[in-house]
Amino acid sequence: MKLAEKIYELCKQIPEGKISTYLELGKALDTKAYRAIGQCLKNNPNAPSTPCHRVVSSSGDICGFKGKTSGKEIQKKIKMLEKEGIKFQGEKIVDFEKVLFKF
Repeated sequence: MKLAEKIYELCKQIPEGKISTYLELGKALDTKAYRAIGQCLKNNPNAPSTPCHRVVSSSGDICGFKGKTSGKEIQKKIKMLEKEGIKFQGEKIVDFEKVLFKF
């Protein structure tokens, strides 16, 4: 199974109302190739059924979405997560540890 396929399978395990991180995906895959993980998520052909929008940085910041780090794509990711119950202060997740999903 290719790295991207493994990442997408893990993303499907993240329940609605939870988020995970590039670091947690890396731990689950036994890799530190966080940029490669980000590239796979950027190119996710099955969004939103493969919920890559639920992956954020370990600091609780949105980080990126669809290859963008600012602008309308980031706002779209925030709105998607808010619809699932995630709360924000700016672009930072509130109660990060409470909504963090670990594999």
